[in-house]
Amino acid sequence: MYNINLSQVKEIVGAIVAGKRIENVVFVGCGASKSELYPAKYFLSNTSRSLRVSHYTANEFNFDTPDWLGENTVVISASLGGSTPETVKANAVAKAAKATVISVTHAAGSPLTKDADYSIIHGFEENYGAKLEKMGYVLALAVEILQQVEGYEKYDKMMAGFDKIFELAENSARAAKGAAREFAQQYKDAPVVYVMSSGGSAEVAYSTSICLMMEMQWINSGSFHSGEFFHGPFEIVDKDVPFILLMNDGKTRGIDSRALTFLQRFDALTTVVDAKDYGLSSEISSDVATYFNPLLHTAVFRVYAEELSYVRQHPLSKRRYMWKIEY
Repeated sequence: MYNINLSQVKEIVGAIVAGKRIENVVFVGCGASKSELYPAKYFLSNTSRSLRVSHYTANEFNFDTPDWLGENTVVISASLGGSTPETVKANAVAKAAKATVISVTHAAGSPLTKDADYSIIHGFEENYGAKLEKMGYVLALAVEILQQVEGYEKYDKMMAGFDKIFELAENSARAAKGAAREFAQQYKDAPVVYVMSSGGSAEVAYSTSICLMMEMQWINSGSFHSGEFFHGPFEIVDKDVPFILLMNDGKTRGIDSRALTFLQRFDALTTVVDAKDYGLSSEISSDVATYFNPLLHTAVFRVYAEELSYVRQHPLSKRRYMWKIEY
């Protein structure tokens, strides 16, 4: 059963392709929403032979707008509440340049929808699967754009993946509660936590660091690509230094495995969330499973963050500055 409306995605892309030639696809957002756009960017960058594909934090898009932005560009923006000022402005910038804007948000009628040609409203609160809908819709848009612009030989396998990933992620998140409680006890007093991953999950590591750790728990944190680990970050590895590794089940697994071997060699405090442990490539074709890692990692680590918040008595909704002062 799909958690997202793939027919809506197909209709939106079909309407755009019927009216113009798509040359550029730009993903624009801030914070967690920016990171949730990345799996689609990663997919399209790896698979398209003709499209220019870009990924921006919204204010950089606004201040240093690409020269090629225009009528042959599709801008896909995202904001959970639909009111992130920088992303709302990015829609206006795109619209003024005659680009086509698709906005993905949980809030119907929000400011993000004002300058959007098409809006997709996703769920969030119902369960862990619902929390993946934003990321899922954006990835589905990327797949559909590729299919309708160029054709994609693995399209049916991706569609079959969408049919399974939400239930798999929901079940995996619920199965992770025991491991998450253990993680919370081990990391509750950590002065700093480092997070890494690779492939489509590289920015899940980024958002885990800047949002779940720094924003929502006020824990110092840093993130980096597993492939960059041996080009600087591994120098801080020592016994009991806290790391989180979001391990991929797919093409970049070898990159993560190399980093894990080093962490274990020096007895770092290491938590591994391994998509393979939750059966990703058993449920989804190995030809495309690599693109679904971010959804599984996002769902499972949400449980880890929740358990950490309970032990630390620091709700994920608690803020010091955000939404409270002018900035």
